[in-house]
Amino acid sequence: MQNGTLLAAVDLGSNSFRLEIGRYDSGHIERVEYLKEVVRQGSGLDEHKNLSLVAMERGWECLARFGERLQGFKKNQVRAVATQTLREARNRDDFLRKAQALLGFGIDVVSGHEEARLIYQGASHLLPQSDEHRLVVDIGGRSTEIILGQGYTPLRMESYRLGSVAWSTRYFPRGQFTAALLQTATIAAKAVLDEALETFPADQWTVAYGSSGTVGAVMEILQCNGFPPGIITRPGLDWLIERMVRAGNADELKLDGLKEDRRPVLGGGVSVLLALFELFELDTLHRADGALRQGALYDLIDRENDQTDVRERTVRWLGERFTTDKAQAQRVSRVATHLFAQIATADAHNGRYSQKLDWAARLHEIGTHISHSDAHRHGAYILDHVDAPGFALPELHRMSQLVLGQRGKLRKLEAELDDELFAKQLLCLRLAVLLCHARKDPDTGALRLSYKARQFKLTTVPGWSRQYPQSAWLLEEEVLAWQRSTWRFAVDLR
Repeated sequence: MQNGTLLAAVDLGSNSFRLEIGRYDSGHIERVEYLKEVVRQGSGLDEHKNLSLVAMERGWECLARFGERLQGFKKNQVRAVATQTLREARNRDDFLRKAQALLGFGIDVVSGHEEARLIYQGASHLLPQSDEHRLVVDIGGRSTEIILGQGYTPLRMESYRLGSVAWSTRYFPRGQFTAALLQTATIAAKAVLDEALETFPADQWTVAYGSSGTVGAVMEILQCNGFPPGIITRPGLDWLIERMVRAGNADELKLDGLKEDRRPVLGGGVSVLLALFELFELDTLHRADGALRQGALYDLIDRENDQTDVRERTVRWLGERFTTDKAQAQRVSRVATHLFAQIATADAHNGRYSQKLDWAARLHEIGTHISHSDAHRHGAYILDHVDAPGFALPELHRMSQLVLGQRGKLRKLEAELDDELFAKQLLCLRLAVLLCHARKDPDTGALRLSYKARQFKLTTVPGWSRQYPQSAWLLEEEVLAWQRSTWRFAVDLR
């Protein structure tokens, strides 16, 4: 990546949407601009986990403004990440279709583990270099992430379903602050977070850091009221709680450093923060300036090549974990991407789809770890449910559907086949699996795949069908499989 390149990260949080623009300089990122808008999407989820139209419109309006600022940026310069609210929302696709059009870039809905990884990546890059074992906590609107790491490496990561918006809505719906309400909310938070004590035992980390959201808001309040900057101490937290109870209501709380947008969610955030202090017996929580959006920026740098792309490492790890045949995985990948290159235009858009096809091909046999006869179904299930660092949930789902469709009837993928690029990827993967059935390299130079108007055609050189009669028979069967779909596949076997 060239020095001076502008990079942008969009964080679609449950409470606020944020845009961070930075300039790359010799492995580091210098802030150019930071925008934040309070949208409170997390409070727009109804009892059926559907986002209200009002909540969606708040998000769309914000992203339209962000989109205007990002005009001129290329796709590899921007990463937009959505977290817990859109993980939960059943109608998230309705929101995302318009949101992506307004923003002008794709939006990755990430898992809790991926959110935690990005938070740690952002925090660690803005902390002084050290060999210390760090505990990093981030109290968001609807989720709280906890990460144990050393240097730039996260060692353990968890995401818990509680946060400032969710807990404020549940335990402080009218903004009232009483000792009893705070105690109830804190006990409930400790019940959710209790298992974290086993995952992050106190003897395995030396310093605790807090990132973004609630932690930043509380630190600012305490600093403006005479407490030491850059930390939250237990006496400082107790002082804030005493002031909240004395005020009795969020609207009556008068404190220097308390921003109006934080007032409605302060009760929930503070109760979760208090639960963390009590569970981990914290004396001090230090500031971590980096957060998810900085992690997304550094992730853009890592994605510049396979050696640093976390997704590439994850694919290799999954292959090893599920003991796939590495030679066969590489063989199927080479054939699938070779065929895809013949029917996809050579632009960046199709280049990314070729990369995803490569990953799906290399993981197409992970289900054999469970069952050979139903390997494609088990493989799809694994990809839909595994914690895969670097990947967004839609990316994993697309790969899972390719793995599911590598063989058998196409009816199970009827909805996905409306997507032309998916149909091209799927055909190429199915042909690659078919042509590599003997676990030997096929003669790809003897094959030519073409595409026009929902019709595929595979042509061979003269004599190919006599030399490979089993492959020729399998191709004829593949023609029949596609006849039962809205696509057509023909072969000219010579």
